[in-house]
Amino acid sequence: MVQLTLPKNSRIVSGKVWPKPENQKNLREFKIYRYDPDGETNPRTDTYFVDLDDCGPMVLDAIIWIKNTIDPTLTFRRSCREGICGSCAMNIDGANTLACTKAMSDIKGVIKIYPLPHMPVVKDLVPDLTRFYAQHASIEPWLKTDTPKPEKEWRQSHGDREKLDGLYECILCACCSTSCPSYWWNGDRYLGPAALLQAYRWLIDSRDERTGERLDELEDPFKLYRCHTIMNCAQTCPKGLNPAKAIAEIKKMMVARQV
Repeated sequence: MVQLTLPKNSRIVSGKVWPKPENQKNLREFKIYRYDPDGETNPRTDTYFVDLDDCGPMVLDAIIWIKNTIDPTLTFRRSCREGICGSCAMNIDGANTLACTKAMSDIKGVIKIYPLPHMPVVKDLVPDLTRFYAQHASIEPWLKTDTPKPEKEWRQSHGDREKLDGLYECILCACCSTSCPSYWWNGDRYLGPAALLQAYRWLIDSRDERTGERLDELEDPFKLYRCHTIMNCAQTCPKGLNPAKAIAEIKKMMVARQV
């Protein structure tokens, strides 16, 4: 997995070092980014020691253990714990991934955890994804048709259905978009890998009848064409998807309709 270096910030200082659990030898050190909008020392990294004999194997297990047994003020998102909801996306050991599917055994040395990079931070490990979700909504991710609605369902061949594989599995965790330098610098106008992956999912859906309209909406110097095929998105996706390929296919569709 690609290693993502977080932007250097001289204001990040070492915070509190919490005491080690007593009479425990199987410990793992964690350094976790902390930001409290109402606090005085921001941002900082606090140090914790997790008792691995009293904790599950995943990074999310350790974060929950820290909150339950050491520091109840630690704030983060989580829900399904099965790599389905995308809530626990964060930067772990220098790479964007899901805390619930990242094993502590895969990381050497101190485990360093930060929120997703280049996003406003609400508190601690919780980024503000308002713009990210608005961009996803802007591609209108639903079936759009002109023909009368069938009595039962919109039919689709097995072959056409298979074209959606590698696209529909996106869980909108934002790991890909927040790993993209183009999105870092142009996130207010460039839709980013996640939204464009979903845009392509509807562009090639055989049941959708608004392909031209969808392409018209993407025909913009920034919405689509800020992608420079850096491939961070494909490297970091916890579901193994390839947003860069989907973006390239959209560009090919743009060219094909002009021929």
